Amino acid sequence: MKVGLFVPCYVDALYPEAGVATYKLLKHYGLDVGYPEKQTCCGQPMANAGFQYKSEKVIETFDELFKDYDYIVAPSASCAAYVKVYYPKILEGKHECISSKKIMDVVEFLHDVLKVDHVPGKFPHVVSVHNSCHGVRELGLSSPSERHIKPFNKIIDLLNMVEGITVHEPERKDECCGFGGMFSIEEPAVSTRMGEDKIKRHMATGAEYVTGPDSSCLMHMAGIAKKEKMPIKFIHVVQILAAGL
Repeated sequence: MKVGLFVPCYVDALYPEAGVATYKLLKHYGLDVGYPEKQTCCGQPMANAGFQYKSEKVIETFDELFKDYDYIVAPSASCAAYVKVYYPKILEGKHECISSKKIMDVVEFLHDVLKVDHVPGKFPHVVSVHNSCHGVRELGLSSPSERHIKPFNKIIDLLNMVEGITVHEPERKDECCGFGGMFSIEEPAVSTRMGEDKIKRHMATGAEYVTGPDSSCLMHMAGIAKKEKMPIKFIHVVQILAAGL
């Protein structure tokens, strides 16, 4: 199986450890992992800012770079969801998008494709799981509370394989943290208040760490927690799954 590793621009710039952990974890399972060095942003920031047409060239480039891989795996539910859901819509009638059929968040890939029954991570800490909006409602990483279906959570399924870990979820477990890309810039007061509320609910679980599949959400909450001196830490889920590699 040939896997293309897509490391989103903000992960590359701010949280490269999440990208490295993804690579190590995929190699741990014996996969042929490639990293196209000319990869760029997926185009989501332009679209979120209202300039969707400016991401068209980026999409075509992305498609070309990853065309020879069986799967494209990313440590970002948000960016994976953008490629999967919006690439075909943006280029409808102009370009047949291949990437949207192959892109997966790393949690989704490990759980649904590899169907792993073990992870190498050892993490003797209490964590609270952050279910990001894109992960829940566009990738199906966990069941959305507004739908009356049997509850499931692929993130927790994987975390429960980690040696020494204790896993919790906060009250109102799939409510937005307030980041929302451009929303946090255009509505900073509302965004910050939502983040504060979310952090408090995570802390109420007794967690030492908040973890999830989106560094953007974790970044938003970590910034608020640091500013307000809230005693809780943040870590991408793939870093826990790969801890010790």
